[in-house]
Amino acid sequence: MKKRFLHGVFIILISWGSVYAQKSGDQASVFFTTKAQDTVKIGETFNEKDTTGSKSLKNRIKPIQANFKSINSTTKWTSVKKKNIEGESAEGGEAAFYYTDKGLEKVIARHYGEMGQMLIEYYLLNGQLSFVFEKEYRYNRPFFYDTKAMKENNDTEAFDFNKSEVITTRNYFENGNIIMINNTAGRGFNIDADYPSEQEKNLTESFKKLLKLAE
Repeated sequence: MKKRFLHGVFIILISWGSVYAQKSGDQASVFFTTKAQDTVKIGETFNEKDTTGSKSLKNRIKPIQANFKSINSTTKWTSVKKKNIEGESAEGGEAAFYYTDKGLEKVIARHYGEMGQMLIEYYLLNGQLSFVFEKEYRYNRPFFYDTKAMKENNDTEAFDFNKSEVITTRNYFENGNIIMINNTAGRGFNIDADYPSEQEKNLTESFKKLLKLAE
């Protein structure tokens, strides 16, 4: 029973990772139930320091980082709209739209699942995407897999949020185009992604879908 269960979990993780790696744009489709939000929730970055560095793009990235910091330093918003993300997946998620007198400044989207969740933060500069921060948690076991389920399956682990694999991706935009992608997986191994055009297309399309929710 244990081997059959773990094999199933392994297949789910491989399938999920494959969909994510392909950047299909239908990110909500790889997440599952909204019950996850009742137990654990990824914290927003707020004023978390962006340490991403690039010598060749340093001057071009500076205004993006400054805008990120400025937006997250805002203490009073003109309005905040909250919407449920439905339709793309039976499991759903939620989105929050933050406005100042200048207009929409950022959008926070959360997608929930049995085997993980993802937080995506979209930041605007002069009405265009400037920075997109993705933070994905891949659980060690389904969030409902408690100690009872562990014992019944002769397993050695129950769900533990702190044992999640964490993957963060920073996407830098200039005039609507991605100029750099930085991905951090596991213990902090950084790579420059080789799929900027595809990533740009999918993030832009996902953002447009979210904007329709706020209309």
